Amino acid sequence: MQTFIYGSYILVWPAITLGMLGMISYAVLRDYREAKRNNTDLV
Repeated sequence: MQTFIYGSYILVWPAITLGMLGMISYAVLRDYREAKRNNTDLV
């Protein structure tokens, strides 16, 4: 049982990282589209 808990703990971090990367990518893409639509710079 302890191995299962440790394994789950280790495997949850890639899932959290992937979720955060997805959120950041979505936000950047949304900002890029808005800047393109308003004809302004992204930075």
